[in-house]
Amino acid sequence: MQALPGARRALFSAYHLGGCQSCGFTDSETLAQLCARAGELDVAEVLAHLLASHAHDESMMLSPAKLKAELDAPAPPLLLDCRTREEHDAVSIPGAVFLEQELQQQLFAGDPQRRIILHDHSGKHVLDTCAWFLGHGMKNTRALKGGIDAWSQEVDPTLPRYRIEID
Repeated sequence: MQALPGARRALFSAYHLGGCQSCGFTDSETLAQLCARAGELDVAEVLAHLLASHAHDESMMLSPAKLKAELDAPAPPLLLDCRTREEHDAVSIPGAVFLEQELQQQLFAGDPQRRIILHDHSGKHVLDTCAWFLGHGMKNTRALKGGIDAWSQEVDPTLPRYRIEID
């Protein structure tokens, strides 16, 4: 799970593993054990799917340095904050807009080529939102790798870091 952070999502989408109590697994269970328990799935096939899914996840991400370059460009992207309202109000990347349902609907009805960068706290959950935007036709949407936490470490150390108890 540490090497391939999107593995749980990839396993669920392709094999219906890990999404509910009956098909769940722990991080200590090996892939071979999971494949055997799930009905003798081919480990090499499942691993190939996980690696391809990871490559796809990586293609949706933008490093903090690349985001900084885009934000400094003459036509910066729309930077959307996918965290909670409380987190956004407490600390945010300058220029970031809090993502609300109404704004999301406006964006989905607008220009499908608009450059949008999404971010969360640590980059763990933002890919789901990015995939949602891409699936709704917003083809120029990407996610900030490592979230606002990586931004504060790599780009703007004056931005306060914080820890979420349930992350």
